[in-house]
Amino acid sequence: MARKLFGTDGIRGTANREPMTAETALRVAMAAGRRFTRGPHRHVAVIGKDTRLSNYMIEPAMQAGFISMGMDVVLVGPMPTPGVAMLTRTLRADVGVMISASHNPFEDNGIKLFGPDGYKLSDAVEAEIEQMIALNEQADHLAAPAALGRARRLDYAEGRYIEFIKYTFPRGLGLDGLKIVLDCANGAAYKIAPLVLYELGADVITIGAEPNGTNINKDCGATATQAMRDKVVETSADLGIALDGDADRLMVSDETGALLDGDQVMGLVARYWNDANRLNGGGVVATVMSNLGLERYLEQHGISLVRTKVGDRYVLEHMRANGFNVGGEQSGHIILSDYATTGDGMIAALQVLAVAVQSNRPLSELGRVFTPYPQILRNVPISSDEVLQAERVKQAIDDGRHSLGNDGRVLIRKSGTEPLVRVMAEGTDEALVETVVGDIVAALQDAIG
Repeated sequence: MARKLFGTDGIRGTANREPMTAETALRVAMAAGRRFTRGPHRHVAVIGKDTRLSNYMIEPAMQAGFISMGMDVVLVGPMPTPGVAMLTRTLRADVGVMISASHNPFEDNGIKLFGPDGYKLSDAVEAEIEQMIALNEQADHLAAPAALGRARRLDYAEGRYIEFIKYTFPRGLGLDGLKIVLDCANGAAYKIAPLVLYELGADVITIGAEPNGTNINKDCGATATQAMRDKVVETSADLGIALDGDADRLMVSDETGALLDGDQVMGLVARYWNDANRLNGGGVVATVMSNLGLERYLEQHGISLVRTKVGDRYVLEHMRANGFNVGGEQSGHIILSDYATTGDGMIAALQVLAVAVQSNRPLSELGRVFTPYPQILRNVPISSDEVLQAERVKQAIDDGRHSLGNDGRVLIRKSGTEPLVRVMAEGTDEALVETVVGDIVAALQDAIG
């Protein structure tokens, strides 16, 4: 069965429009509750959320759905996505839910589901839940009146997650003497993240920590880093950290305001972990979008780079299957599986800070571990996949790859969410990269007519 609700990262859409309506949220919870309510013991669902206005609608709908299937519900309030994953696992819950559209504006919302192991559900389990929703048979499996679930709020959820994050920072180290600008994106980590850094000893300058329901990710956070970078320079801070709305990814700024993306963070952590004999699998798992400069840098240090299709879930699947413990995306999803079952912006930030503290050098000297190859990405709207098979398109792609040779690469991929083809090329010669991308885009447009 082809999936219609679930995309590469759960369910997502405009709030109060299908599929992000209260009715669909109720049906998702009922189906997930039915899927994970097996066996005689009491069953539990953990529900977390970010700071979007629409969560006042989605959260109670999902709570009602789980309760109707006989599941108890633990409400943890605003909580980063990785915090929900951790609590699902440590509370021995049967399923976890994060209500968030991550880095999207407040008008959007989404539903991410976690299994009892704290990992995002596999494609197969999501398809199973989606089929249950389509068949609409949950009414035949409702709990008896005496078997309905109950809901409670976990008042110490934030404290549990804060201690969990702090535990990942090397023992004996502290952040004393460091001035850090922290941008919480007016999102899920607005309370938790500043406390983590403060309790480890840092002088924390917090921005983006006054959510009002409609300002999440607005001109702030990991997708709009200028405010954080400006504040670093203005306050003479040692570095800056910008999280996204659900805090599962980050961007970092050095003391000059220069930005370090996920590729730079992966390169920095992988190099230091490798030198300390902590890097498992012999390399790093990233996606096809990671810069070729990262690959070349890692090669110089005897570290391999394995690429997956776009999506942190695919990175994690490869990591789990092949024994890697460092992976992520250029966009800032960093997965350190020694500690977490999903990307965690704060855990990744603490690993960068650990390197800085141990090295006693400014991040401008440490953080930019490689010079990125010029990379150009353009989107071409398409109405049919057939244009990719046109001879002129295939020839333009072949010509581009031949022109770039071993000093570059060409990537053509269909968007998973929009009717677009993404044309990306990178190489040492920026003018040549621009020409290659332009020629492929022109061929696509000619084929479309």
